[in-house]
Amino acid sequence: MSAAQCIPLRVGLTGGIASGKSTVARLFAARGVPVVDTDRIARQVVEPGTAGLRAVAAAFGPQVLTADGRLDRAALGRRVFNDASARRRLEGILHPHIRQRLAAILGGLRAPYTVVVVPLLVETGMDRDMDTVVVVDLPEARQRQRLAARDGLGAADIEARLAAQATREQRLAAADHVLDNSGAHPTLTGQVAELHRRLLAEAGPPPSSAE
Repeated sequence: MSAAQCIPLRVGLTGGIASGKSTVARLFAARGVPVVDTDRIARQVVEPGTAGLRAVAAAFGPQVLTADGRLDRAALGRRVFNDASARRRLEGILHPHIRQRLAAILGGLRAPYTVVVVPLLVETGMDRDMDTVVVVDLPEARQRQRLAARDGLGAADIEARLAAQATREQRLAAADHVLDNSGAHPTLTGQVAELHRRLLAEAGPPPSSAE
């Protein structure tokens, strides 16, 4: 069996900010599905001593580093959040490192399918790296309510965060499967259980470790 055949079905999980991606990821993990969080990978590729951190510091200057040489995420965030060209520059630095690390992780897994959580899946074009795309959907009005309650954000900050992401319509257009998170948690649990059955059928039997 080739290495490509051993890689599990890649299921990209995304959704707008405060849509419930983390809840859905936990529901999949509770069913024994491997879950890979690209936000965690993004932190790993800029750890001290990495090529990713050196590239970020070269691009944005030493002011994005702390006194002990770590990435100052708050300072970097201030540089890129409201500057689309700076954000694209940062993405151009980090995404190749993230993709490389993700490929290595997926290559070491043996499961029918793996959920890859990518908050900016559509925005970064990583949906093209996935075999199927799952979108956690929530009306924008509910997103605003959750952001205000969860993070204590004001209206201007909420709108800025929504504007920095793909629109709801763009995400839905990229979706192969949609999970509606506008209802109660038990409803979402049932949707994940049904989608789990469908994805198992789509993936087929687990890859064998035998050659």
